Amino acid sequence: MSMNKGLKIVTIGGGSSYTPEFVEGLINRYDELPVRELWLVDIPAGKEKLEIVGSLARRMVSKAGVPMTIHLALDREEALKDADFVTTQMRVGQLKARIQDERLPIKYGMIGQETNGGGGLFKGLRTIPVLLEIAEDMQRLCPDAWLINFTNPAGMVTEALLRYSKHSKVVGVCNLPINTKMTIARLLGVEVASVDIRFAGLNHMVYGLDVTVDGVSVLDEVLELMGDEDKQLSMKNIAPLPWNPDFLKALGVIPCPYHRYFYKTSEILEKQLEEFKTGTTRAEVVQRLEDELFELYKNEDLDVKPSQLQERGGAYYSDAACNVISSIFNDKGDVQTLNVRNDGSITGIPDESAVEVNCIVTKEGPKPIHIGELPVAVSGLVQQIKSFERTAAEAAVSGSYEKALLAMTINPLVTSDSRAKPLLDELLDVHREFLPSFHAKSTLL
Repeated sequence: MSMNKGLKIVTIGGGSSYTPEFVEGLINRYDELPVRELWLVDIPAGKEKLEIVGSLARRMVSKAGVPMTIHLALDREEALKDADFVTTQMRVGQLKARIQDERLPIKYGMIGQETNGGGGLFKGLRTIPVLLEIAEDMQRLCPDAWLINFTNPAGMVTEALLRYSKHSKVVGVCNLPINTKMTIARLLGVEVASVDIRFAGLNHMVYGLDVTVDGVSVLDEVLELMGDEDKQLSMKNIAPLPWNPDFLKALGVIPCPYHRYFYKTSEILEKQLEEFKTGTTRAEVVQRLEDELFELYKNEDLDVKPSQLQERGGAYYSDAACNVISSIFNDKGDVQTLNVRNDGSITGIPDESAVEVNCIVTKEGPKPIHIGELPVAVSGLVQQIKSFERTAAEAAVSGSYEKALLAMTINPLVTSDSRAKPLLDELLDVHREFLPSFHAKSTLL
């Protein structure tokens, strides 16, 4: 990474509707992060979207007057050569696959969610083999580059990369900790910069163990505010069902919005069954938002990120991404919440497993801060989801039907092995073209 030539960043899944936010993040940080080349890479099926997003990115860069060249590519090899950072933000099977992930579990009377339960498992099974191939290409074409992954399910994907890939420079990024921090600052009426949250757990299963404002703990106050029905922490993609104040007080740590799936399972399922009947799952809402965004992006006069992008569940993810890239490049030593190798941070989780914890980010990459034991009330659920992620990653790599069935059944959102099996069979069938390792085996039987 020599300063004089500037940086080369490659974004795989460059035709994503989120790309303009990432481009804006790079433009805003140009003084500290001199990106000379940004390569946006996609697959042939995403060519039209890539060209629309690429043209908007070029207009944004030209308006900002920064010397960053935008390259569009359908060939990963050409793009990856000598890259400094590679970001991955893909959706294998596109939104059509997400609709199946969310609808089919509901059909069997279980929660449908794109990063957890049966749907999350399938998103992982489709995604992990592709990311492992990318990591292998990086090992060959840009061995010193950092792989910054935002692709969900980020915990399971990072777990697979850390366990099964030779490329060890891997960081998983999620926008949830940043969102939580901003929401809590808003609840307290203080500046975001004065708030620190001690995050620990797994991706979409992370807890705030403490919150301080200017170094003073305000955890009790935040838990009380969160128990107030009008002040719910949620994400755009999760129903803001209010938490029970007594439960929060007893829990003693801050749950994340995704914990509603585990602590409010029946209410969420009820809501999803209603949505299922009317055909308005989150994936279908996103599909409409996506279509609207691309219509906006086509406008030749648009040269900034449109505000409608905030309506997607991934708002602020580019901040998370650009922050980690800049901190590694500039050796900042600041604290960020990232998905990394545990290395002893959380007691009871293997060193080589992925965890989501606060890290000190240096030019050597993120170093997880020591957490120790998680509180008894939350460590069991974290362990159960970690078993799910590990078994799912093993299923993705081996193409084993039995491992996939096991992963699905040990997830707490899947209610029985006898319901898991027909769901597994139907998901394997609808996602057939994106699961070659499973289907190669079944034809040999």
